[in-house]
Amino acid sequence: QVQLVETGGGLVQAGGSLRLSCAASGSIGYIYAMGWYRQPPGKQREMVARITTDGTTNYADSVKGRFTISRDNAKNTAYLQMNSLKPEDTAVYYCAFNRLGPMQTYWGQGTQVTVSS
Repeated sequence: QVQLVETGGGLVQAGGSLRLSCAASGSIGYIYAMGWYRQPPGKQREMVARITTDGTTNYADSVKGRFTISRDNAKNTAYLQMNSLKPEDTAVYYCAFNRLGPMQTYWGQGTQVTVSS
């Protein structure tokens, strides 16, 4: 059974930094893409950052220049380095891995990030 376990959330003051990690356990197969999503209170889930096998990255406009996504393929782990955090970054952050052959998406359980002003 595949599980994604996220760590690294917490409470931080505005301007601070946090690093999220998401590790896959179990036989997940070939992971094409790893991504981070977030759901602010009372809002819909949105994509924050995504990285594919060849290292191609995509970021939401709101986090460009502040957040950096990376991955360790050997460890089936994704990271999200978040700098210059703002109160509007407060949300539950989820990781998602896209597997090929057969195609399937796995989600983590979510980790709370709270940025105080």
